[in-house]
Amino acid sequence: MRVPIRLLVVDDHTLFRRGLVALLATESDLVVVGEAADAGEATRRARELQPDVILLDNHLPGVTGIAALAGLMEAAPKSKVLMLTVSEDETDLAAALRAGAQGYVLKTIDGDMLAQAIRGTMRGESVVSPEMTGKLVQALRATAPGEPSAGGAPPEDPLARLSPREREILAHIARGASNKAIARALDIAETTVKIHVQHILRKLGLSSRVQAAVYLTGRGSA
Repeated sequence: MRVPIRLLVVDDHTLFRRGLVALLATESDLVVVGEAADAGEATRRARELQPDVILLDNHLPGVTGIAALAGLMEAAPKSKVLMLTVSEDETDLAAALRAGAQGYVLKTIDGDMLAQAIRGTMRGESVVSPEMTGKLVQALRATAPGEPSAGGAPPEDPLARLSPREREILAHIARGASNKAIARALDIAETTVKIHVQHILRKLGLSSRVQAAVYLTGRGSA
């Protein structure tokens, strides 16, 4: 028996939220422990419940979901946030990931895929709807580190800053592997993988595994 994943559902549309709760109830390993209709209520519930995963809509009354991310992560530091929204705007996508969201999926996702996305989020994997991957590549390219200035010399390839082991781990990240899976594949400790991931993000000027995965994929290097 798998330990149930405890969920907090944050969405201001009562009908959608109730339908989502009913849908998730069909999965034996997913348990909705709380609901919220706005950012303030979500923060209070997150602090009280300390859920494993927060399903967060962006279009909330008052404060948007993206703007609420910092408060949610402070209230429940061990919780992972999966954005579940209608917004296909690459600006919202990039902003959510920079603010700390573990993933970003659209409300058009089917129930089975959503359940898999939640489980992936819980495992620490980076989850982005396939429809949004191309937009994320564009958003990251627009702000990629080391872009040349007008008339300047070509910049150093950021990947050249990585050690061979770091490039190897980055390739695994781009394929969606979790730290545990990478550690098993390379026969090293999971804590060692975590340290390498931190170094990779710092050297590439990125802030999340999602950005690292899409960065490499967008270069055609994965």
